[in-house]
Amino acid sequence: MLLKLLCPRMIIERVQDIDLEALKAQGFRGMIFDLDNTLVSWRRWNVTPAVMEWIQKAREMGFKMCILSNCMIKRRVSCFSRLTGIQALPKASKPRKKSFIQALNVLGTPVEQTVVVGDQVFTDVLGGNRMGLYTILVLPIDRREFYVTILQRTAEKIVLFRLRRKGILKEVPSRTGRVFQSG
Repeated sequence: MLLKLLCPRMIIERVQDIDLEALKAQGFRGMIFDLDNTLVSWRRWNVTPAVMEWIQKAREMGFKMCILSNCMIKRRVSCFSRLTGIQALPKASKPRKKSFIQALNVLGTPVEQTVVVGDQVFTDVLGGNRMGLYTILVLPIDRREFYVTILQRTAEKIVLFRLRRKGILKEVPSRTGRVFQSG
């Protein structure tokens, strides 16, 4: 049971590889994003043009978006909220359900129409799965991270290896690189 809670529905390389048309066709209307190492590099203060272009495309397709970050520096999260035009919630305490409920309230979308996109199994995926959200794990943008996150990466690798070995996560064909899906 615990292994299932740690299993993302999809693993892709980067946010801009998410197929927005496919998500929309599946009925998704809302997206909750992690910030650091998902949308931007840790400790960087800019968003790449490729990510900004992808966000604009999502906005034009009618997706509602919210940034949900465990970052304790409110000024940092607010800065990216302004840069992207996406409402943000700092100090989220993911994987606690309360923060995901707040993000759903910001979006105004139901659980079954909302995806969570993040780079960490024990915060983004676990929290999203506990809520019944569709979880997408992206590879971290940068190798530099908060020291606690570096320690968690080893445990994440073990979990993801076991999920693949048990056949829960399977590689699927994709035009954007390696993609794994569960179920």
